[in-house]
Amino acid sequence: MRLTVRTNLAMRTLMFCAVNKGRVVRKHEIAEVCNASENHLAQVIHKLAQAGLITTVRGRSGGLVLQRDPAELRVGEVVRTFEGDVPLTECMEADNGNCPLSEYCSLKCAFSDALNAFYASLNRLTVADLVANNTDLTRLLSVA
Repeated sequence: MRLTVRTNLAMRTLMFCAVNKGRVVRKHEIAEVCNASENHLAQVIHKLAQAGLITTVRGRSGGLVLQRDPAELRVGEVVRTFEGDVPLTECMEADNGNCPLSEYCSLKCAFSDALNAFYASLNRLTVADLVANNTDLTRLLSVA
């Protein structure tokens, strides 16, 4: 299993916002520090805003801020927001894909259980946990 670049950028964005809590941060600041394309980041920011994880501020002094406290932002929730619509295997697609075994195969249940355990494990972590007591990360992500 490999997470998409968008999921990775979403987590970087949320950590950046958490380190700079209470400050409106700009897309170009995140892109520069996180080595990301501003265009790609714009798509991620849009989805984060749609999911209610951040608030975007328009205008000359615009940017983005966390909509919720970092201690309330579960990592699994964020990952599911970006990865939830991507089936783990063909048999987990809405129409069961082209697998002739999907109706009788136990592997689909095993994959489903594993995926649920994956999200449950990630949900034990919050964005606050990722940035707390991490002075090197804080130094890297802090805006002067």
